[in-house]
Amino acid sequence: MAMLLAAPRLPGFGLSRGDPRVSVNTGVTRNAFLTAAMALIVVAIAGLAYWDAARESAAVLDQLADREATLAQVLAALVAPSARGADRPLGEVALLARLRVVERPRALAVLIHRPGEAVLRATNGASLRSPSVMDALGRGASSVRIPRDEAATFGLPTRMALAGIARVGGDDRVDSGNWDIVVIATAEHERDREIWARRRLVSSVLLAAGLVLLFGGLVLRNQRKELVLERELAIAAVAQGRDEKLQRASKAAVMGTLAMGVAHEISTPLGVIAARAEQMVPKVAHDERLAGSVAAILSQTDRIKQVIRGLLGLARGDAPSAERIEPRAVVDQAVGLVEHRFEKAGVRLTQAVASDLPAILGDPRLLEHAVVNLLLNACDACQPGDEVVVRAHRSGAEVELVVEDPGSGISPADRERALEPFFTTKARGEGTGLGLAIAHEIVASHRGRLEFLPRKPRGTVATIRLPPAQENQE
Repeated sequence: MAMLLAAPRLPGFGLSRGDPRVSVNTGVTRNAFLTAAMALIVVAIAGLAYWDAARESAAVLDQLADREATLAQVLAALVAPSARGADRPLGEVALLARLRVVERPRALAVLIHRPGEAVLRATNGASLRSPSVMDALGRGASSVRIPRDEAATFGLPTRMALAGIARVGGDDRVDSGNWDIVVIATAEHERDREIWARRRLVSSVLLAAGLVLLFGGLVLRNQRKELVLERELAIAAVAQGRDEKLQRASKAAVMGTLAMGVAHEISTPLGVIAARAEQMVPKVAHDERLAGSVAAILSQTDRIKQVIRGLLGLARGDAPSAERIEPRAVVDQAVGLVEHRFEKAGVRLTQAVASDLPAILGDPRLLEHAVVNLLLNACDACQPGDEVVVRAHRSGAEVELVVEDPGSGISPADRERALEPFFTTKARGEGTGLGLAIAHEIVASHRGRLEFLPRKPRGTVATIRLPPAQENQE
């Protein structure tokens, strides 16, 4: 009832499932994820391709270096017998002359080196310096890569070159001794091939990246359209929800004002009825039947006062009274109040109350009123000869008061609005649309829930779920 009498209030500004900001945030997150995924794909493709190209290039250069080292060893093996000859050992000039036939202009150069010297001897007799080769000779390496600036020293193209090194053993005479043979070959063709491979790699990566970006752009475009549509729908849903809440709040405010006015107006004639009935008590004392009727009038007027007082208390936001109530007593009282309506409609009313139910806390008059409203609705929905069952049992940690009828039932759309003030499916003049709304507020004020479910094959099951007294006390 407190909700029914509350002033109209706009919904809060917290994010909800239908809030357009949720759609915007979801869309932004989705676009960011997709963009990051595309960037990772492009980087992964480029990194993998570059790694594979670098690995292949290194393998080719290693093969070329091994080839030059093998050639140097072969040359050393060929000239070694002459260099170690006992009669006439091969001198430096003769050795260079024999090695000259192996050279190729701008492709392959052959040099010799005598240990202890800081220069290399070319086949034309020139003395050449190469820090890279000298370092390799000092380390005893069999091959070494020559930088492009040093490659030009040996008459090769200004590109990376590869050198193979082998030693020719001799004796201790001046013209023989130990010679190092150095074979240097240009890697120009391999480096050109590597450049073209890298260009193909870049082209492939650019093509793949273009396809990924194109596909991602199309997806982002579609997502943007979906995001705009979702946002528009969300805004429309929020606006509709606000309008509906405002409408319900307006109805609730009107109902609250009407209820308080009606309660005030009813209290005056109700007092008159009670006073007149009290005046009749001594006059009908000799007639047992009339005395019982007058007592019933006084009892019911007192009951109406208590119900009105309780409803007005809920309307002001007061908590209901906390009396220990037996569920059986609530059901018995409610059934006793509506039996005449069921008899008149030709509908049977059956009770099924469990014997071991715990007590509940609350206002007995208000809870009886809530059950009465459910029973009257069930009676109105039935045809003569139908049977309505009111049950009370325990379900888990809750006490359930259930009203089950085989009537026409309630549609899912009407079920959602059944608890709204002034909503009714009855014909004009047959219902106010307040009974279920008041019952809902009464149950909610007792920390309970009122639910409606379809009954098979037809009908409705209305359930009031209340916590037992022990849980309320805690």
